[in-house]
Amino acid sequence: MIPTATPATEALRDQFGRRIEYLRISVTDRCNFRCVYCMPREGLPWLPKAEILSYEEIAEVVRQLAPLGLRRLRITGGEPTIRPELPRLVQMLRAIPGIEDIALSTNGVRLPQVAGLLREAGLDRVNMSADSLRAERIVWTARRDLKFDPIRSALAAEEAGLAPLKINVVVMRGINDDEIEDFARLTLTHPWHIRFIELMPVGEMRELTWDHVVPSDEIVARIRALGELAPSDGPARGNGPAVYYRLSGASGTVGVISPLTHTYCAACNRVRLTADGHLRTCLFGDHMVDLRTPLRAGIPLASSFRAALAGKPLEHNLLQMRVGGLRALSQVGG
Repeated sequence: MIPTATPATEALRDQFGRRIEYLRISVTDRCNFRCVYCMPREGLPWLPKAEILSYEEIAEVVRQLAPLGLRRLRITGGEPTIRPELPRLVQMLRAIPGIEDIALSTNGVRLPQVAGLLREAGLDRVNMSADSLRAERIVWTARRDLKFDPIRSALAAEEAGLAPLKINVVVMRGINDDEIEDFARLTLTHPWHIRFIELMPVGEMRELTWDHVVPSDEIVARIRALGELAPSDGPARGNGPAVYYRLSGASGTVGVISPLTHTYCAACNRVRLTADGHLRTCLFGDHMVDLRTPLRAGIPLASSFRAALAGKPLEHNLLQMRVGGLRALSQVGG
């Protein structure tokens, strides 16, 4: 049911009455991959260092928004683990009263080195991207050969106590859709949550077209061929729009995220802080509010945050291929 417009009288409700308690924080626009659906092969013009929020500034944004009802955080990029001293930021965020959950989205390459450090600093859980289980296909998809082993990285996160562990698979017809069943089988022996995401062909990634999209209904049908598949509540903690299922006897779950075929905008509970300090209210919209300028001027952020929520759109424009000037998904961390 789509909410009707109502006055934004509460700090953490938007103009449609949706409660906003979840902030995704991009700490860098850079990445050590160049995934075919996420970033141009040659990269992008990187943000100057002076324009990127410091860890202290990020923590101050959260410190000011937490009393308004902000409860859940996700650290993203680019690839967040390539920014130096990331555990220090986690530790700072963990110390802020009111913050209940801190998660990380990562391509997983550095998890074997940093998972334990991040957990010690206060990180709760991880979402890891893995679009193939085959070494040569990982290299082709990422357009980098960093010897990424998704199983090794997943086990590193699990051993560090970062749970629930979610593994995100962007499904692309003719590229990796023949691995749907292989990924689903992982849940039979591991307490992992494999989420299959419909491809979003946006920005400069137009070599991937609608022909490459595999609808979530088809994904579920193919998993169902492995055995009895029942609806599941999914992981105990989570903020996302996935719909979950469990194979009979499985330790983990499979899920689908369907931004194209089954949009979930009516229940959107999130906003995004870009690496350069803008609050983006919709992943595929063009509405942004500058927080960096008032932050650096010592001006309280509550009014800017309220203004941002007052302009948060009802739904994204992905189906109309209007994506708010995004050149690549890497610019906003997904």
